[in-house]
Amino acid sequence: MVVALILVLVFSPVLAIKTITVTGTDLTSEKTVDEALAPLKEQPLPQVGDDDVRPLLEGLPAVLDVTVEARPPSELAVEITERIPVAVLETGKTFALIDAEGKRIGSVKERKSAELPLIDESAASKDQEIFRTITAVLSALPADVLAQLEHASAKSIDSVELQLTNGQKVLWGNDSQLELKAKVFEALLNAPKPEVEVEVYDVSTPTMPVTR
Repeated sequence: MVVALILVLVFSPVLAIKTITVTGTDLTSEKTVDEALAPLKEQPLPQVGDDDVRPLLEGLPAVLDVTVEARPPSELAVEITERIPVAVLETGKTFALIDAEGKRIGSVKERKSAELPLIDESAASKDQEIFRTITAVLSALPADVLAQLEHASAKSIDSVELQLTNGQKVLWGNDSQLELKAKVFEALLNAPKPEVEVEVYDVSTPTMPVTR
């Protein structure tokens, strides 16, 4: 009797999904998500979980992961975790948003609206390993530091260079010791201004940083 009652509740039209609420979308349009999740409407609410929703959204470039919550009698809450952009890449009339893995996860019409460094186009087109090294470096930096960067480039995986909006250069080197380099660079940026203006920050050897 109890089993029969549970089955009735699970498959009951009363518990069919009528409303889908979505949170966490900054880069992905709500309309796109709504259309992707449309097949879930009228499905039994107790039967829909994370693994049922992920395949419907995996084609959306900015979506990293999803979690769902059933809210009886008929609401499915979907929380989206999006990829985080760390740079922009000029693509004709728009700028592609690039994440830490080098994936294009969205676009903006005006670069200044993103407050992110521009990656040198040659690095993006010629060598994917160099490109991903640059994005890995940028992913180690906090948002307020990224906003101070003008562009990022590299001729090899061992020669990543950054330039601040004020013209100062940063010699970063490769993508080893990312966390330490990021902390050292941030400390140098926030240090009291020296009498002689700094033109270059060299954190390629983070235990012995150099300014000149």
